[in-house]
Amino acid sequence: MLAIAAAVVFGIYLLSDLFNTDFGAHDLINFPTMASLGFLLIALYLAGVGSGPRSGTGTGRRFYGRRPGRG
Repeated sequence: MLAIAAAVVFGIYLLSDLFNTDFGAHDLINFPTMASLGFLLIALYLAGVGSGPRSGTGTGRRFYGRRPGRG
């Protein structure tokens, strides 16, 4: 989820840069602020914070006996 939020942040900054607008917030929509926010979200995602993909936690389907779809 945090990686998606980082992508949204980078996308908003890219669109504001392409259309040459700052949405009326001169100090908020600039490169250092948006890059810091995006990199913070990516770092949190890679650190395991949030609802990212988990492996080995035992969640998922368990099939007892014959597995469906096996002919």
